[in-house]
Amino acid sequence: MNIKESKAELSTITYDKDKIEEKVDSIYEAIVIMGKRAEQINAEIRSELHGKLDEFAVHNSTLEEVFENREQIEISKHYEKLPKPTSIAIDEFLNDEIYFRKTEEKI
Repeated sequence: MNIKESKAELSTITYDKDKIEEKVDSIYEAIVIMGKRAEQINAEIRSELHGKLDEFAVHNSTLEEVFENREQIEISKHYEKLPKPTSIAIDEFLNDEIYFRKTEEKI
């Protein structure tokens, strides 16, 4: 799923616990699944942001030569307006867009 096209909520909302539980039989398992997906999304967003900001980096300059770059500020503002990774992960989980599997213990 493309993060920029996500329809996840930007504000705090309450989700139906039963709707979340019905997919995995345990709210705790659901939280772990959504948490791991949120970490993946966060890493993806972070690497994308750093990649874009590195285009503007000047590695051999002194502090006097560094100045505010309007494009850097606009890129940062864009990423600040995106939904939080947890909201995206919850949205993906509720829309069956996350693949997960249980690894059963063999005795």
